Amino acid sequence: MSKQPSRPAISRPEEARQRRLEMQHLQAIEGNPLTPDEIAMFEMFEREGWSHERRRAHIVAQFKRPIAPEAAE
Repeated sequence: MSKQPSRPAISRPEEARQRRLEMQHLQAIEGNPLTPDEIAMFEMFEREGWSHERRRAHIVAQFKRPIAPEAAE
């Protein structure tokens, strides 16, 4: 019986990066692409190893901040 080659092991950070890239692609397909600031935020989460709870708390806090009115042109 021959042994099938196994998939190369993918590290946790690489798995997270692949999921994020797939999510970004799906968001773009749906007509709701991430902004450069949102992409940078998710990259920071991965780079610094934030827990899911901490990520969620950070995003929720962003919604609670008052939004400054845009300057009239």
